Amino acid sequence: MKKVLLKLGKWIGILLAAVVLFAVGFILVLTVTEYKPEDTVSLAIQGNASKELHEGDSLTIMTWNIGFGALGDNADFFMDGGTHVMPSTKERVKENLNSILLTIEEEAPDVLFVQEMDENSKRTYHINEMKVFMGGLEGYQSSFAYNFKVPYVPYPIPPIGKVNSGIATFSSYPITDSTRVKLPCPFSYPVRIANLKRCLMVDRVPIEGSDKELVLVNLHLEAYDSGEGKAAQTKRLRDILEAEAAAGNYVIAGGDFNQEFSDVDVSAYPVYEGMWQPGSIDVSEFKEGLTFATDNSAATCRSLDSPYEGADKENFQYYLIDGFIVSSNVTIEEVSTLDLDFAASDHNPVKMRVTLH
Repeated sequence: MKKVLLKLGKWIGILLAAVVLFAVGFILVLTVTEYKPEDTVSLAIQGNASKELHEGDSLTIMTWNIGFGALGDNADFFMDGGTHVMPSTKERVKENLNSILLTIEEEAPDVLFVQEMDENSKRTYHINEMKVFMGGLEGYQSSFAYNFKVPYVPYPIPPIGKVNSGIATFSSYPITDSTRVKLPCPFSYPVRIANLKRCLMVDRVPIEGSDKELVLVNLHLEAYDSGEGKAAQTKRLRDILEAEAAAGNYVIAGGDFNQEFSDVDVSAYPVYEGMWQPGSIDVSEFKEGLTFATDNSAATCRSLDSPYEGADKENFQYYLIDGFIVSSNVTIEEVSTLDLDFAASDHNPVKMRVTLH
């Protein structure tokens, strides 16, 4: 009996050693392959755009977090208290993407900011969503910046796996320059190596007959941090917007802030106990001349703690975290949230019409 126990102990020790060696080796691989972009990275500009932009022109801008095409009304997500990592089927991802593209084509924005677009990820069955968008939207130039690039995310069970995801901007006006600007990362090693590396994407559009530019800033700020990450990233955003506005450029920033604006009434969207809590941007910390804009008549985001389809929609958890910031030489004519009942994404798109003056 003693020999049997010794032998069993030996095999258990070997097994534990193997597990430890595998874990160490896996972390080492993720460390070596960690996505570490420079502070600024020049991005490729693809497609063709033919519109000319002049001072005095009006244009429309839409921002939409598409939930990587997988977070339609049938979905929940483990990070929000749900149970799932993957959507139900590849066909449902395709259905969501087709629905999103149809809405964009109907609204025909001059500029489109997209967040959470996958290029080659396990969670979206390795569909190249950027390619799908480029094939479905005509008359736009586009650029894409990674903010989540990990060969294998090892959590939860079953794990997320490979992720290649980011933000994309589409412009019906020619883009002369597109730059990825690194944002502060609030996570330390080793959590950092399998986490998002947030960024801003800054695209520049010339103004005909002027030395000014239209500066477009696409963003998706931190979600699941203690608050310090959101604050640091918001400060970086503020510094860039204030510098561009001081240079006399027309500035439009938009996206998923994961924060509410302090000057917007969000009382219609209370946060229930135990639910994810958005941050708050104190707009008074931004210099005069930068205006925040969103539409509080409809929620821009819903919780993913449970599927939306068939839920009690009167008491569901909603948020108002998507919108825009513009400089003083950009007049906001209208801002509206397209209430799509979260059919194809956990976010509703927000559309704004402005005039350059």
